[in-house]
Amino acid sequence: MLLYSAPLSLTSRSLLSQLGLQCQSARLQLYRQASTSAPEPRSTKTQKDKDEEHTPKPLNRPLGQVKPPKGGENSGIDLRTWRQRRDDFFNYDKHLERRKQLTKAVAKPYFREWTNMRYHKGKTFLSNPKLFRAEKALYFPNLQGVTLASPKVVHDTTSVLNDQVSVISVYSGTWADRQAATFVGNHSELDKALEAGKGIAQKVDINIEENALKAGLIRLFMPRLRKRLPKDAHGRYFLVRRGVTEELRDDIGLLNSKVGYVYLVDRECKIRWAGSGRATAGEKEGLVKGVRKLLEECRREREQEKMQ
Repeated sequence: MLLYSAPLSLTSRSLLSQLGLQCQSARLQLYRQASTSAPEPRSTKTQKDKDEEHTPKPLNRPLGQVKPPKGGENSGIDLRTWRQRRDDFFNYDKHLERRKQLTKAVAKPYFREWTNMRYHKGKTFLSNPKLFRAEKALYFPNLQGVTLASPKVVHDTTSVLNDQVSVISVYSGTWADRQAATFVGNHSELDKALEAGKGIAQKVDINIEENALKAGLIRLFMPRLRKRLPKDAHGRYFLVRRGVTEELRDDIGLLNSKVGYVYLVDRECKIRWAGSGRATAGEKEGLVKGVRKLLEECRREREQEKMQ
């Protein structure tokens, strides 16, 4: 069936042409506005700019663990019996906990720590201006490792730190070692303070190396390390292979394994002061003042114990 359409009148044709012209002019106007108006500015900050904007801030909370350290802790050796392992294997809550740990480990980019070294030399935080009060300070955890004095026997760090004022350098690798040395190496004022507290003050080195090959190389160079360090310091140089978990790192602020850290620990193994990265002049001065103050506290407490 054919449809027939009546021809349009002149009036209708003129109306349609006017509507077409109006639509065309409206489109041209919108195009001109879009081409002449400036687009909304977008954020041009890259990840590098954000990292550069981040500046280390003074430590405003105590670092450490709530429970006092005990010998044998954080050995990194699974001491569970076969029955306990079997029960844990079929425990769903244990699986979820382990899954969280693995997810956290996988989500941490390997090269992020090296990338962060470009900004502020990897410095994580500035040291606290004043010592943390003893009643609020937290504990330095126990670690296990061999020492220069006995490279074949594993020792606890807690047995060395008990009843001593200790300046502890924690590092992994040469770069971190050099950073920690800016706090404790070639520091005449610190050496004088430690010498004045001889018998109750000490330096302790904790070299964390979880890689078996690198740890083997360090063992090969131990004779050279013995020659470099005084004989009485050989028992205070620890090579730790295992037991340093992510939770432990978070507790003591050991956030970047490529950075050197220094802790001032009192006779109860409490962290009273901490520093990271390369030391500033103010941080070195603060460390010396902290050592002297802890020595005074230690002498006063020992005298009180003798009177009792």
